[in-house]
Amino acid sequence: MSDHPSEKPADVVARLRATFTTDRTKPLTWRTTQLEALRTLLTERGDELAAALRADLGKSREEAYRTEIDFTVREIDHTLQHLAEWLRPQPAPVPDRLSPAVAHTVLDPLGVVLVIAPWNYPVQLLLAPVVGALAAGNCVVAKPSELAPATSRTVADLLPRYLDRDAVAVVEGAVAETTDLLAQRFDHIFYTGNGQVGRIVMRAAAENLTPVTLELGGKSPAFVDRGTDLGVVAARLASTKFMNAGQTCVAPDYVLTDPETARELEKELTGVLHGLYGDDPSTSPAYGRIVNERHFDRLTGLLGSGRTVTGGAHDRSERYIAPTVLAGVAPDSPVMREEIFGPILPVVEVAGLDEAIAFIRDRDKPLALYAFTESATTRDRLTRETSSGGLAFGLPVAHLTVSDLPFGGVGESGMGSYHGRYSLDAFSHRKAVLDKPLR
Repeated sequence: MSDHPSEKPADVVARLRATFTTDRTKPLTWRTTQLEALRTLLTERGDELAAALRADLGKSREEAYRTEIDFTVREIDHTLQHLAEWLRPQPAPVPDRLSPAVAHTVLDPLGVVLVIAPWNYPVQLLLAPVVGALAAGNCVVAKPSELAPATSRTVADLLPRYLDRDAVAVVEGAVAETTDLLAQRFDHIFYTGNGQVGRIVMRAAAENLTPVTLELGGKSPAFVDRGTDLGVVAARLASTKFMNAGQTCVAPDYVLTDPETARELEKELTGVLHGLYGDDPSTSPAYGRIVNERHFDRLTGLLGSGRTVTGGAHDRSERYIAPTVLAGVAPDSPVMREEIFGPILPVVEVAGLDEAIAFIRDRDKPLALYAFTESATTRDRLTRETSSGGLAFGLPVAHLTVSDLPFGGVGESGMGSYHGRYSLDAFSHRKAVLDKPLR
C-alpha cells in the first residue's frame, strides 16, 4: 500500500507525474528543502529506524547508525554542500567552422523515478538513491523491501511526514505490488538486489524504453598475498565480512591465498572472531541474524562445503548462524557456486597471483575485488588484469564511504553507478545546448 491507502500504483505514478509537469521540483530551493527534510527525518527519528532494523535483522543500534542512518546523513550533507556547483552548466568547446557560437550542457531531471530497495540495508539502500533522485529534481516512488517488514512500515509512516507528498510516495507490498509498479511508465528505475530479479526489472523497463540502474551482487574475492601482516588482514576481513551477519553485497565472499598463508590466516581469523563476538556469538549484541528461514536454510546447506575452522553452530528458531570460516574449499563446491550473502567465509587455495587472477577472470565480474598486498607490482597487475565494479587494497567495503567515488557493478554485478555526483548523473539527462547567433 502507499501513503494514500486507496491509491493503486497507476494512480500514484499519475499523481506524481502531474506534480512534475508543474516544474515544482526543478528549483534548487525545492531540492535542498527536500534533502534537508530527509536529513531531519534521519536525525529526529533515527532511534525508530534503528529499532525497526533490530526487529528485522538483529542489528545493533551502533551498526544501524553507522551503516545505514549516519551513512545516509553523510550522503545528504555531501550533496547539499556541492549541489549548486554540480548543477552549473558545463561549457563545451565549439569547432572553428561553427564560429561564432557557444555550447554547454545542462542537467535535466528525468521525471518520475522508481527506487526498489533490498532487505539487507533497507534504510540506506532505499534512501541513498532517493537522495540522488531528489537532488536531480525528480518525483520519486520508493518501494521498500517486504522482507524487512518493520523497516518498511516505519519508512512508509515517516517519509510522508517530512517530504513533499505530491512528489514523493512510498508503495509497500510484495511481488504483486512490485509487478504492478513495473507495469507503469517511469523515467528511470533504480533497483538494488539480485540478478534474477534484475532481469525481471530490465524486461519490464524495456516495454517503455525506461533506463535502469541495476545494483546487483556477486562473489567478491579477497586475495591475500604471501608475506602480508595476517593479523591486520584477519581483523579487516572479519569486521567487513561478518557485519550484518554477512548479508552485505560488497562483503568479501571468499579468500584466495596460497596454502602456507591459508594455514596462518585460519589461526588469525579464529582469534579475531573470538575478540569480536566472544565465546558465544549468539549472545553478542553486536552480531545480527539471518533475515528469514528461507535464507537460513540456504546458508546452512553450504556449511558442508569445507573443513570448519571456526563457527558452524546454528539455530533455526533464532535465525542464527555463527561466524564461520571454511578451509580446504574446492572451487566447484556448493559454497562457491552462488553469492553466499551470509556469515560463511571460504578459503580457497591457489599457487599464487597468476592462479588467483585466472580464477577471478574465469568467473562473473564481481561487484568488488579486494587485495591485501605490499607489492606495487601485484596491485598494478590486479588493476590492469581484472574487471570488477570496485577495487580496494587493504580494506574491504570502505570504498562505499567515499562520496566522490562511483559505486556500481559491471556485467553480472550490475550496470550504472551512484553516490555523490554520480547519483545526480544517474537521475538526470545531460542535455547538449548550442547557441549560434542569427546574424
